[in-house]
Amino acid sequence: MKITFKLFASLTDYLPPQARGDNQIAVDVAPGATITQVIEPYGLPHKLVHLVLVNGVYIPPDQRATRALVEGDVLAIWPPIAGG
Repeated sequence: MKITFKLFASLTDYLPPQARGDNQIAVDVAPGATITQVIEPYGLPHKLVHLVLVNGVYIPPDQRATRALVEGDVLAIWPPIAGG
């Protein structure tokens, strides 16, 4: 099944080079794949996976290993933001 995987800010460096301009890529995943299973192949450091949304809805850290994705979902991830 296909989902859209979006990475923001410094995380775009983990996308394939051709996807970095749009900060997203269409991904084929197995039916029932979890958020964690989608993220793992991209090698994102755990500490940088901060804000995770599926179709605009926040997914808390304790649900990311069990939250299954469905056809057409949009998985978006932001790193922690620092500033002052």
